[in-house]
Amino acid sequence: QVQLVESGGGLVQPGGSLRLSCAASGSIFSINAMGWYRQAPGKQRELVATITRAGSTNYADSMKGRFTISRDNAENTVYLQMNSLKPEDTAVYYCTAPTPARRYWGQGTQVTVSS
Repeated sequence: QVQLVESGGGLVQPGGSLRLSCAASGSIFSINAMGWYRQAPGKQRELVATITRAGSTNYADSMKGRFTISRDNAENTVYLQMNSLKPEDTAVYYCTAPTPARRYWGQGTQVTVSS
């Protein structure tokens, strides 16, 4: 079993920044890649970014240049730095960790971009 706990969401004005964190615990030896997805009201969950244990990253096109994913393997934590936030970035952001057995999800953290 893997547990993922997100933190760092909140309300921010357009153009602002937020940093999300996701701490993994449990059977972390089974985790290679970790990542972030988001789900806005009435929309499907979509990929934000992923990062492997070695540090290789992948971003959705709309997040490139604004979002940065990083990882601290020693702390079993993955981060998402979000800059130049837009109202359309408003969503629940979920941390995820696929393993050979199954994909794990955190409980989600709300990000609201509004003036």
